[in-house]
Amino acid sequence: MPVDPTGAAGSATPNVAAYLATLDTADWWRHAVFYQIYPKSFADGNGDGIGDLIGARERLDHLVELGVDAIWLSPFYKSPMADGGYDVADPTDVDPMFGTLADFDALVEAAHARGIKVTVDIVPNHFSDQHAWFQQALAAAPGSPERNRFIFLDGRGPDGSQPPNNWPSMFGGPAWTRVPDGQWYLHIFAPEQPDVNWDNPEIPAEFERVLRFWLERGADGFRVDVAHSMAKPAGLPDMDLEDYVPHTQLDVDHRFDNDGVHEHLRMFRRVIDSYPNRMAVGEAWVPDDKRLAMYVRGDELHLTFNFRLVEADWSALDLRKAIDGSLSAMAEVGAPCTWVLSNHDVVRHTTRYGGGALGRSRGRAAALLQLALPGAAYVYNGDELGLENVELPDDVLQDPTWERSGHTDRGRDGERVPMPWAGNEPPFGFGSSDSSWLPMPSEWAGMTVAAEQLDPNSTLSLYENALRLRRELTDLQGSGLTWLDSPEDCLVFRRGTAFTLMLNAGDTPVELPAGEVLLSSADLIGGELPGNSAAWLRGTDRVA
Repeated sequence: MPVDPTGAAGSATPNVAAYLATLDTADWWRHAVFYQIYPKSFADGNGDGIGDLIGARERLDHLVELGVDAIWLSPFYKSPMADGGYDVADPTDVDPMFGTLADFDALVEAAHARGIKVTVDIVPNHFSDQHAWFQQALAAAPGSPERNRFIFLDGRGPDGSQPPNNWPSMFGGPAWTRVPDGQWYLHIFAPEQPDVNWDNPEIPAEFERVLRFWLERGADGFRVDVAHSMAKPAGLPDMDLEDYVPHTQLDVDHRFDNDGVHEHLRMFRRVIDSYPNRMAVGEAWVPDDKRLAMYVRGDELHLTFNFRLVEADWSALDLRKAIDGSLSAMAEVGAPCTWVLSNHDVVRHTTRYGGGALGRSRGRAAALLQLALPGAAYVYNGDELGLENVELPDDVLQDPTWERSGHTDRGRDGERVPMPWAGNEPPFGFGSSDSSWLPMPSEWAGMTVAAEQLDPNSTLSLYENALRLRRELTDLQGSGLTWLDSPEDCLVFRRGTAFTLMLNAGDTPVELPAGEVLLSSADLIGGELPGNSAAWLRGTDRVA
């Protein structure tokens, strides 16, 4: 079993009480482990094949056993579901698909009773085209106050028949749609997601209302969707589309990361700081680490995802560059790093790392790397099972990218397939229905929560052990790390006085340094760490 058989790590158990006490302090988020629940795909509580808030509440004990500190709930708001709920029609109510406000309140109460905090999405770049304000804008005249809540412009050309600029949508096609009176409205994402105009004071006032609504209901914080998008460049100039590739979001793109966004985020921070012990994390795809660090200055967001780790190749050099860049930039502003491997928008890391047995091995090693780094960590539902992306039939795809790309980009449904809980056949205990909103592969029979709970060598057991040690070991609760000399294709760093991580990104086994092995992602043979694996050690000074 890839965990220390002596149980010596348990000697640090008294530290758990001190760790848990930090979760009730103002900066609990600095080292917390968040678990992302994509509501449609986590658990179905009412038997319709779609995950919901009741199902999430009923499965909270899984998260207790896993050992996470907080939940991030992806959108559950009223929505036509043109983009998986990120097209929000009413940001202060629950879509009937997911339940009711009473179900949300019950979930928060049950999570808090278990010592788990609850954070929710806020979507400030756009509303649904079914939002009352946008419907009012369509009914109003050009230049009206109703239209000024969004970005409506006249078109180019003598008859205004050309879009105001050449911006493409992130989901394919143009970023502009023309309305019957001839004006065009901007939607950087789907046409059903019109961008709001943050230069209009009604917009920040409305989002302050939304923030306070959920804070008053007990939410512990927010994940800010597309946090780098609220301020558009002056004059909305054309883009250079010669090398533009949708979804390559770490490239420079002047539609995003404009300086004006920071004043809007300061408003978010002022509101959040008026409630005790709350926080916000930003989704900001920014190509420069120093630019990213601007989002977590002392009066802006608390955390922001490090997507360089998501996009890093499986190599010791690329992984170290991603880590070093973030550590250095965040240290300059006194903010912790925020490590993520997968989420509902990116291909699961097990698939990115090669899929199959190789991808699973690398994914397990990456988990030990992620959870050993200083700062906060986000785990996506299914990461703890080692799930891969699923190649789905064309006729079940629902992501808007599939249609808008002319069936050339399959979109993000492959990473959104529901969680397998128990049993030998799909839908694996997802709910009482005999189906799920996206089909699960029969090959997942050995990867259900129930199956992996019985296997001490499973990925679920690895995550549970890693999260337990992360709480118990004081060396993993500080900041900073020290790189140690390492063999080729390996990473080795020290945390605190006695904790060492070693990751072997190559294919050849390497000798482990002297010390007590606390946890490893693969079986060790003769004191060597196999390729594509990682180990946690205690009491080592150097590598062999």
